[in-house]
Amino acid sequence: MTSHRVPPRHPDMPPIPQDGDGPVFREPWEAQAFAMVLELYDRGHFTWSEWVRHLSAEIAGARARGEADTGGTYYRHWLAALEKLAAAKGLTSAEELAVRRDQWAEADHHRGFGEPIVLEHPHSRRST
Repeated sequence: MTSHRVPPRHPDMPPIPQDGDGPVFREPWEAQAFAMVLELYDRGHFTWSEWVRHLSAEIAGARARGEADTGGTYYRHWLAALEKLAAAKGLTSAEELAVRRDQWAEADHHRGFGEPIVLEHPHSRRST
């Protein structure tokens, strides 16, 4: 596993939920989304200022739509900002993201209680 260094606090960055040990995640997907942002940043796909702008815009948009900040919405905004930034940078497309969301929902609908959701790698399918 890659060890990431969280960039210094940007003045416009919404605060990351954390305790004395570091970031706090309610569910595994939140930690995965967090790690993906750090990995893409570490690889130079975007600057931290770009990330902060996208995340801040996502949170501001939610507020403008009147969405309540329940304390559990931070990483939903984080994920939405990640998806938009990745598409803007050409790392994926809106279409690819929509397909994966549909696959995820379908797999979740058909899995048994307590079973993990397993998706086929998008590039492993071959057309016949």
